[in-house]
Amino acid sequence: MTIHFGVLIPSTNTTTETEYSRLPAGYQAHYARVRTSTPGRPFSPGRDEEVDYQSQLLATAKVQMIVLLQTSASLFADDYDEVTMRRMSAAGGVPSITSALAIARALRALDARRIALVSPYSPEVNERARSYYSGKHGLEIAALDGFAATDSYAIGKLGPENARAAFARIDPKGIDAFVVPGGNFATMGSIAAWEAELGKPVVTSSQALLWAVARQLGGEPLTGCGRLLEALPAS
Repeated sequence: MTIHFGVLIPSTNTTTETEYSRLPAGYQAHYARVRTSTPGRPFSPGRDEEVDYQSQLLATAKVQMIVLLQTSASLFADDYDEVTMRRMSAAGGVPSITSALAIARALRALDARRIALVSPYSPEVNERARSYYSGKHGLEIAALDGFAATDSYAIGKLGPENARAAFARIDPKGIDAFVVPGGNFATMGSIAAWEAELGKPVVTSSQALLWAVARQLGGEPLTGCGRLLEALPAS
């Protein structure tokens, strides 16, 4: 059985298609690009009408679920996840989820409450991420570090060594998991090595969305992409 799922990404995203092209035959991603609501403003959410239209187009490919891979979008409004998921599902006629919410649910599935956030975002967006995961999802942010990328294009040029340097600055004692948000930051090929070195689960945007798809649609476990996708724990 092949799972077909639709992926909404910002028009500036340059890594996701490469990341998901390595998936096994049981997972088939179909993509749609969304313009941001505030041109020139880094990390701003997609336009509502774009989300609606692109979700409708993905529905014509008979996808079984639609996911939004733009974690920062959820950080700008308290009800963004709920409102946007309703729009996606109404337009596409299938279940939906945002990457920010998928990360929170994945952490719950891993029984992780005390986390370290390691992100490519600017300091301002990092603080929004802290507020989102602590205030909205009740997680304890034990440490926050990042790469201070100024926009999505800069994130797309970063490599795993940037995350590795941030991990090294954080004391892992007492931390349940590391979280690396950012849909345009390539992580899938590095998660297993990070976990082996850190001795802790690592949850990323692209990985958490795949976990949500697999749990929703009955997908098979994926090896080499971290504990979350190998075990597929229920939230």
